Order: sequence, then structure tokens, then C-alpha cells
Amino acid sequence: MPADSARKPETPDPAENVEEHTANTANARSAHDEAFEEPVARDPVSAPDAEGVPRRSTRRFPLFTRDTARPEGGGRAAPRDAPAPARQWPMLVVLGLVALGLLLTAFDVFRIGTILIGAGLLTGAVLRWLRLNVGMLAVRSRFTDVATYGVLGVTIVLLALMAQPRPWLQIPFLGDTLHFTVSN
Repeated sequence: MPADSARKPETPDPAENVEEHTANTANARSAHDEAFEEPVARDPVSAPDAEGVPRRSTRRFPLFTRDTARPEGGGRAAPRDAPAPARQWPMLVVLGLVALGLLLTAFDVFRIGTILIGAGLLTGAVLRWLRLNVGMLAVRSRFTDVATYGVLGVTIVLLALMAQPRPWLQIPFLGDTLHFTVSN
């Protein structure tokens, strides 16, 4: 066996490896930067005023969205140092009323239970209208939340009041409409 093949291969100099790695990394970074350039917004989103504070100069939305904004009023309903349930008390009030209504409905007190469910949604609408910060009760804009909670709450209460047998609320033209459509 020749003596050359029994020798161990030379280990490369660590300093040369560092230089090669640095050069390769720099080349990779420049290729990465060219492939993924930072997007440039063509529309002015905000312009600084005289004091340097950015003010919106256009009503158009920015070209690129970087984050999802919390709905107006979606902040805590209690200070940061309050326990978690206290920070979300408006949502807990609405959920508590709805849960109590579902429980009553399950125990065969249908009309009272469904009225309580509708009252819970109407309470949510009132809280959303009157309170600035309502925590997780704020889902969309204030107007949309109040309209949604209000319409659903009124509809559920009216349907509960008109439920058969022995409805508590009778609307004459609805009965006539129903009889007209069934008889014809």
C-alpha cells in the first residue's frame, strides 16, 4: 500500500472557512434582498404636520396592510391590573343572560327563556352604544354592532312573545296573512 493513501487529509484552516462563509452569506443576502424587496407605497397614507405628527392626508386605505386593527371600543373594559373576568365584564353580562335564557328554555320555560336571550342581546346593544370600551363585545364598528345586536334581540323577543300556544302578543295582520297564505 502506498504511503500517500495512508495519510489523513489535511484539515482546512478555520480562518479560511470563516471568510468563505461570510462571502457566501453576503451573496445569499443580496440575492434574498433582490428577490424580496420592501414594498413601496405609491399613495401617501399620512403626512407629518408642522409638529412632525403624522396626519392622514387621504381617505384611501394604504396599499399594504401590516396589521389588523382592533375594532373601535375593543379595549379593556377595566384597568390592566383588574382580573381577567373584570376586564371583559360587558361580554360576561351578555353571555350570562343568554346562558340563563338557554337554561330556562331547557327546563321547559320556553317563553321566558327566549325573552331572556333577546334581552341579553338588547343589553349588548345598549352597552355597545353607551360604553366607550366594551372589550370583546366590540366586533365591528359601533354602528354595525348596535344594529346587529338590536335587530337580533328585538326579533327574538317578538318571536317569543308571538309563539304559540296562547301568544302574549297578537299582531292582527300577521294572523290574517298566515290564514290567507294557508287557505289559498
